[in-house]
Formats: sequence, C-alpha cells, structure tokens
Amino acid sequence: MRIVQVIAFGGPEVLVVDRVPEPVAGAGQVVVGVSVVDVLFLETQLRAGWGVEFFGQSPPYVPGGGVGGRVVSVGEGVDPGWIGRDVVAMTGDGGYAERVVVPVDALVPVPDGLGVREATALLQIGPAALGLADAAEIKPGERVLVTAAAGGLGSLLVQLAHAVGAHVVAAARGERKLGLLRELGADTVVDHSEPGWAERVREAAGDGGPLRTADDAGVDVVFDGAGGRIGEDAFGITARGGRFFTYGVPGGSFARIDPEEAERGGVSVRGIEQVQFAPEEGRRLAGLALSEAAAGRIRPVVGQTFPLERAADAHAAIEARDTVGKTLLLV
Repeated sequence: MRIVQVIAFGGPEVLVVDRVPEPVAGAGQVVVGVSVVDVLFLETQLRAGWGVEFFGQSPPYVPGGGVGGRVVSVGEGVDPGWIGRDVVAMTGDGGYAERVVVPVDALVPVPDGLGVREATALLQIGPAALGLADAAEIKPGERVLVTAAAGGLGSLLVQLAHAVGAHVVAAARGERKLGLLRELGADTVVDHSEPGWAERVREAAGDGGPLRTADDAGVDVVFDGAGGRIGEDAFGITARGGRFFTYGVPGGSFARIDPEEAERGGVSVRGIEQVQFAPEEGRRLAGLALSEAAAGRIRPVVGQTFPLERAADAHAAIEARDTVGKTLLLV
C-alpha cells in the first residue's frame, strides 16, 4: 500500500510517497481503509523540525493524526459487525496512508446524514471547538474575538459564538477569508495583516457603546488561534474581567502574556491544555461534534482537498496561508 512519509526535516519536498506491506489487525484492533486524511497546520511545523523537544518526531515517520474511512477487517476479540462501517479515528501518527491499524476503542462511527469527508474534517477540531466554547461560557450580547478565524477551528468557533447570541468579531487575512466569515455569522470582520487591526476591533467592541463603558472597552472573550504578535495584540484589547484562550502557533509561538498584567486586568488566561483531551473524552466530544453537524447545527468548512500523493502540495498551500477551513487528503 502507499504511504507518505517525512524522510528528513525540511520543506514540503521531504514528503515522499513510498510503498509498504498492508497492515494486519492484532487483538483488539481493526484495519481502516482510509478515504480521507485530516491535515493540520501543526503537521507542517513538525515536518520542518519545530517542536522536537515537545513531540519527539524523528524522520523517517508517517504523519497524520486523524483519518476517516471504512473498517475492512478486525482482529481477535473485535465484533465483526464493525466491518463495512464508516468511521473516523485518531491515529497518533501514520495517517498519511491507504490503510491504518487502530484500536477498536479509537473508532467513532459516522452518523447518518454526514459524509466521511465532513466527519474527518471535524475529528480533531470538533472536540477543540466544543471544549473551548464550553470553557468560555459565552453569554448572549458578549463580544467575542476569534483570530485565525477562517481556519478549521476558528470557523467552528465563529459559528458556536454566533449561535449563542454573541457579537462575533472575526479576524483573518484577505477578502476571500473575510467573506467566508461573514457567511458563517461573524458580525464584524477585520484583516489582522493590516496595521491598526486591533484598534478597529476595539471600536467594533463598542468603546463607550451600549454594552461598554469607556473604562471597560474591549472584547469579553478571545479565542487566539494565531499566536505570536497577533495574539499579543488581541490580549491588549481584552476587556477587564475577560477570558483569553491561547492555543495557536501559526505565528511561530504562543502569544506571550504577562501574568501580572493579566492579573491586574482580571483576565483569565488559558492555554493549549484547553484543546487537549484524554482519549475517552476526545472520542465523546468527537461524537458530539459529528452529531451536531449531522443535525445541521454546525458546518465544517472544507476549503481544499488534495490526493494523498500530493501531500507536499497540501503542506505548501497551508504554509502559504492560501487555505480556508480544513485541508484534507483524499485516498
């Protein structure tokens, strides 16, 4: 079968197609015939050599933490009724492949009314979005800022905040992305690649308006999926007593927040732990996200797809910031 592996740290060109024997399910395992592979921005960073001290990646390795497809065989002790079912599953690594072996406990069935492509798009960002929205406890009328809002996770957060009646300010780069965010329910959109973007957000948050006093201007909740300077600017316009969630590193690092400054402003700051879950909780939240999508209450944005053998092109597009929503590989 075909796989795509990282043969050395470097640019997208280090993603190389290879062939290996097909996997066989052991006890408690299943083989999934992969039809869709989720691609994360994080995978492009790991491929380039970032985060070795945290993630321990060492070439050669096969990337890909989440897949969707159909169960084609089962190992000892596994109910054969799984064979032929459409599922999604976290793989840890090894997802850029035509077939993968996963424990049966890792499977999340795809509900009726939802395609495998959409389910795979939700597998990793759905739990993160639901977990963040739950932790933020957004109230109707609050002002919510989402940075990197046109990405897979950001686009879900825009929808969830809009659904509870918040005033959603969505920040992204370029008119294509801003137009998508308007469609998803954002009340205000700003281009965070332009100078002065944060001040425009502050104005949109109602400086002196009906929901704010001059001493309490800013946004109540920030979901910072951008990190770096963008995230730090976003923290600067968080209202007193606000909630700030920093979990993104497209800017090269997490937003650096001064704990003393946060304490002075009464701002609660939470980090990457908010989108990390124990396996059982992750599966529960993934199942909930899939059910919400099947019911039409959230919509994963699949912006672009590439064949498995063009994984390098998928990585290049993500790194060029040319993508919206989720990027998927099709097998």
